[in-house]
Amino acid sequence: MKVIICGAGQVGWQIARHLSGERNDVTVVDSNPDLVRRATDTLDVQGIAGFASYPDVLDKAGARDADMIIAATYSDEVNMVTCQVAHSIFAIPRKIARLRSQSYLTAIYSDLYRRDHLPIDVVISPEKEVAEAALQRLSAPAAFDTERFLEGGAQLLGLTIDEHCPIINTPLRQLSDLFSTLRSVVVGIRREGTLFAPEPRDQIFAGDACYVLVHADDIQRTLEIFGKAQRKQERVVVLGGGNVGLAVARALETRADRIRAKVIEKDRAAAERAADALERTIVLHGDALDTALLREAGIGRADAVLCVTDDEKTNLLAAVRAKAEGCPMAIALINDPTLVPLMEPMGVDAHINPRATTVSSILRHIRHGRVRSVYSIGDAEAEVIEAEVLSTSSIAGRMIREIEFPEGVLVGAAMKDGEVVKIRGDLRIEEGDRIVMFALAKDVPEVERLLQVSIDFF
Repeated sequence: MKVIICGAGQVGWQIARHLSGERNDVTVVDSNPDLVRRATDTLDVQGIAGFASYPDVLDKAGARDADMIIAATYSDEVNMVTCQVAHSIFAIPRKIARLRSQSYLTAIYSDLYRRDHLPIDVVISPEKEVAEAALQRLSAPAAFDTERFLEGGAQLLGLTIDEHCPIINTPLRQLSDLFSTLRSVVVGIRREGTLFAPEPRDQIFAGDACYVLVHADDIQRTLEIFGKAQRKQERVVVLGGGNVGLAVARALETRADRIRAKVIEKDRAAAERAADALERTIVLHGDALDTALLREAGIGRADAVLCVTDDEKTNLLAAVRAKAEGCPMAIALINDPTLVPLMEPMGVDAHINPRATTVSSILRHIRHGRVRSVYSIGDAEAEVIEAEVLSTSSIAGRMIREIEFPEGVLVGAAMKDGEVVKIRGDLRIEEGDRIVMFALAKDVPEVERLLQVSIDFF
């Protein structure tokens, strides 16, 4: 597949990294020659320095025979014009645009993106995706990472293992004997900085970070087995009243369990906008690092604090300060992956990576055919892929134990006839089933080959 990626920032670079690693023909376009050079020096891609919305620049990038264009520059308007040019002049079949402004995303204006208006096939909103990720983190406070699959019937939980975990030093194959009815699978383990797909003989040790795929009905039991207490969220303090913080607060107001939230925003104009938009949420104007203001917001009585300001270092420090004031759960929005190792020693419980969230959303639409969902783990180290099994797939009609999956691939969940079933070696995968697999980055191309969804269904 031939893909043009407009924008060589963190999101564009990560998408290029994924697609070039899967032997696609990728060209990166950016007005900053240094970013183009970084992409061409580190990835197997071609690079064009220039403005993505200019027809001659897209022509040089190979737009005349491209299959897809992904407009992920920092400008909404450039992304929109790029898709228009790609459609009107070059007839590129599939166009994806990243749009940040909430005005462009309002449902009443969605008619704007019709093919005879602004022909954008998929609109990705980073703020919306990040807000949804934040709400998922709040729904599973014992996990440092979480994502839903199979229409909510299964959930990925990232769990940090401590010395009090009841199942440490236990081979994974014994867990099936000890908990025969438990519908959960450990699909990935990060140990001393290295992520791998475990084998049945592997054990879980204190200090490991485990990725577990769990049936939705077995989440509470799984958390108990891994020594995690599930705390009910009743009071939440949101630090940052921008687009992300506002979206989270709005969602909390509409929930049936009526979580009480307070928002702290440093910028007065943004605080006033948030106060006008929210009905039951108290908005405080001030610095998220101000201890007196945190106490006024009731941080010591809160069940969780969500730090989503525009400054990731402020988010990290505010999370630490909130924990020091007695808040049991702190979640921070962090863009820079080099800051993530600081979380554990600083006592921050979980983080949201806007780049990884946006990349996962774009990948979901790139793997268009029978792939229903893609979630990127870590620094693009692995993916969790949900896909429908085709009759032409080599895995159709075979039991899981008979399928020669690569070493870095594990099946963690499956749905048959609308029901999520327990993963066993003798489970037969049939046409129309939906399966969820953990795959290390190097094994993703082989997974797509097994599913036979790569080029035939784009």
